[in-house]
Amino acid sequence: MQNRFAANAAGMPDPRHELKYFISDAAHAQLSALLSSVLHPDVHGDENNEYFIRSLYFDDAYDTAYHTKMSGVETRDKYRIRIYNCSDKTIFLERKHKQGEYISKSSVRITRRLCEQLMDGNPAGLDCSDNPLLRDVYREMRTKFLKPAVIVDYHREAYTHPAEDVRITFDKRLHSGLFSRDLFNPALNGVSPLKPGKMILEVKFNRYLPDYVKALLATTPAVNCAISKYTLCRGFEPISE
Repeated sequence: MQNRFAANAAGMPDPRHELKYFISDAAHAQLSALLSSVLHPDVHGDENNEYFIRSLYFDDAYDTAYHTKMSGVETRDKYRIRIYNCSDKTIFLERKHKQGEYISKSSVRITRRLCEQLMDGNPAGLDCSDNPLLRDVYREMRTKFLKPAVIVDYHREAYTHPAEDVRITFDKRLHSGLFSRDLFNPALNGVSPLKPGKMILEVKFNRYLPDYVKALLATTPAVNCAISKYTLCRGFEPISE
């Protein structure tokens, strides 16, 4: 998987708009057919234009990422390790930053050895890294006791368009890994926080959403919500007060 977030002159990724919706299976079938006729399928998709995403989210000793999201705090961060199709071929350590209606993502590719070190809560050596994200993770682990919190699984169907770097995704079969931190286990058991027949639609773009894409989305019944797959999946586990 390729990191799509290019850094700006200051070394930070440019912020983007992100809209999220709950959508039904029936509405997905209708919108997917429309999108496939005018947008490009994701190059990483299989014969069904899908790929599997697994993220291990981290939170600190006070579950700050969870509580700031639930409280609607305007500025917040989430850290995660992300893999694809349960493989260790491509592993990213990421920080997703939320600032009002904008999001940005910092990302660095890591080895499985470093991945397992971080899953053990050990940031040794990251303070000497030349990568600012790795140094920030070192600080978070040392000062706030950042640690693995929950595994989040889903299958993604994605469509893209170069105008304003539009990316529209359907995230299906969302599951929490419950109390497991077994990131590379393809047989991991889990439970879904969504009702049957529901999935999550995400729309990301730079400055504005092209009118013809707006028109396609307007044909589909969907509920715009401040959705967080992390908080949905954390709902099955104990949360600090």
